[in-house]
Amino acid sequence: MDEHSDPTTDQATAAFLTHRNLLFTVAYEMLGSAADAEDVLQEAWLRWTRIDLEQVRDERAYLVRITTRRALDRLRTLKRRKEAYVGPWLPEPLLTTPDVAEDVELAESLSMALMLVLETLSPTERAVFVLREVFDVAYDEIAEAVGKTPATVRQIAHRARRHVEARRPRETVSPDETRAVMESFLRALETGDTQGLLDVLAPDVVLLSDGGGVRQAAPRPISGAGKVARYIVGGIGKAQVTLTGELTVINGAPGLVVRVDGETDGVIALQVEGARITGLYYVRNPHKLTRIESEVRLTLR
Repeated sequence: MDEHSDPTTDQATAAFLTHRNLLFTVAYEMLGSAADAEDVLQEAWLRWTRIDLEQVRDERAYLVRITTRRALDRLRTLKRRKEAYVGPWLPEPLLTTPDVAEDVELAESLSMALMLVLETLSPTERAVFVLREVFDVAYDEIAEAVGKTPATVRQIAHRARRHVEARRPRETVSPDETRAVMESFLRALETGDTQGLLDVLAPDVVLLSDGGGVRQAAPRPISGAGKVARYIVGGIGKAQVTLTGELTVINGAPGLVVRVDGETDGVIALQVEGARITGLYYVRNPHKLTRIESEVRLTLR
């Protein structure tokens, strides 16, 4: 060991790095933004370096607690920012490692569809739901993280669970089924085939596109297979561009990186039910496309 190194600092650093992927996953699940999750981790790290480690019984639990508190503060700020956002707001897509797709619970919790449901919860409800339902944190630990009594946390968890269950996708579809639908969608997209799109779109499909006021996007959700197909094909034809797609894994599920004339235009994530697309999420805001070139490691443990 270097004679100038501080053993306490080394221990703190080692503990933080051991749990960093978990802490990032917690922050991202709460915020839906990788950039804000990274800021939260920086704040948590600074707080962690001021802790007397001899007083910490469970380093993992303590780190999750301070990350949750910082994420809650950031979530309240984000709520105000989202209210002023131009057009629909979608979570920041992540290029995830193959093992995320293999973890059914983690993959579902990261799906665009479920993360949009979490947006309808209050900040405290979202924190409680994420910690309890996704990470299986004990009620006592959640209570310390959110500043409530365990009894109150149980009530919040029950309310949040009921709210999410009423709005979450009705069925879980395997990655292979989703990929098959994605491939059919991609063929129709690249050829501008309206009928091909109608064949894979559910009658009540909803399209959300996020340009953040930087890129052109539909200002409101578009509902119905016919309207969605016309919007997609009409947009490609009007722009007179060459559109190609690359199948990849986005937020733990098959996704699509769309390129226009060779340049990255956006990311498409799908919600599939009954072999048809019920939700179509197109992120075009360039500020949200920084995590699709290299894999992000996420974990529940």
